[in-house]
Amino acid sequence: MPNKLFVGNLSFNVGDTELNELFASLNIPTANVKVMRDMDSGRSRGFAFVELAPEADMAAAIKELNGKVLDDRPLTVNEARPQKQREFGGGGGCGAKRNRVGGGGGGGGRGEDKNRKRPKRKRGPELY
Repeated sequence: MPNKLFVGNLSFNVGDTELNELFASLNIPTANVKVMRDMDSGRSRGFAFVELAPEADMAAAIKELNGKVLDDRPLTVNEARPQKQREFGGGGGCGAKRNRVGGGGGGGGRGEDKNRKRPKRKRGPELY
């Protein structure tokens, strides 16, 4: 991950444009600026990733930006770490069981005690 910075402690009001303007005002060339946003609300999540241009010095950029105040908040700037490999396929559960009587994964849904013995049903004479 060459020349990629993590910028944290961003105000929710800061977008890609404002962050790009900050880098430009400090003469730090960027290739890409991406403020991370919540998928549902579209609101900023308070951090961003900035890919520096090849000619930019990462150490100088970190030194210049770390602690810099933007929108009344001191920024946290450091080298971005590679994203961890995620294993897919976990979670969820229950699937079709949810529609069955008694619930699927919570130990029943009718408030019965599973350890209680049920009395045997008595059958009428017409069933013998």
